[in-house]
Amino acid sequence: MDLDRFASDRPADTAPADARVCVVAARPDTFQRCRRGLYPAPRSYDRTREAFEYMAFYRTAPVSAVTHYAPIEGRTEQARGDAGPMAESDWAETIDPFTDERVVVAFELGELVPLATPVGNDRNGVRGAWYCGVGDLRAASTVSALSQRSRKSVSHD
Repeated sequence: MDLDRFASDRPADTAPADARVCVVAARPDTFQRCRRGLYPAPRSYDRTREAFEYMAFYRTAPVSAVTHYAPIEGRTEQARGDAGPMAESDWAETIDPFTDERVVVAFELGELVPLATPVGNDRNGVRGAWYCGVGDLRAASTVSALSQRSRKSVSHD
């Protein structure tokens, strides 16, 4: 269980309710990179071309829920082997298992904000990228409820 929402030093959940958010699935190693301020996505993924101010994370384990969101502070396109936010270990652990693509967009994240109430998985989790408002994250209690509020993009994801 993630206890960030109970910590006294957690960042405040002050994002505007109508701010656009991209909801993505994050395995444990990817989520740890998000905590360090980095979420990489192959350039072919639709989310690299969409406009949004925040990214939210459906954690596949250990909780199977959308637990956090973060402001997008930058987007850096990086080719493998070039200098940038992605180290070789980032490529090996987050890109190589899924694609042989050689260019990513590294989303540079602000501090992760825990949702007061995680959006629990009651169906099949999150696949691809879903787009909604921050207020939708706060209002949905289940992934299926969030699904009804979201626009999905699953091509290439």
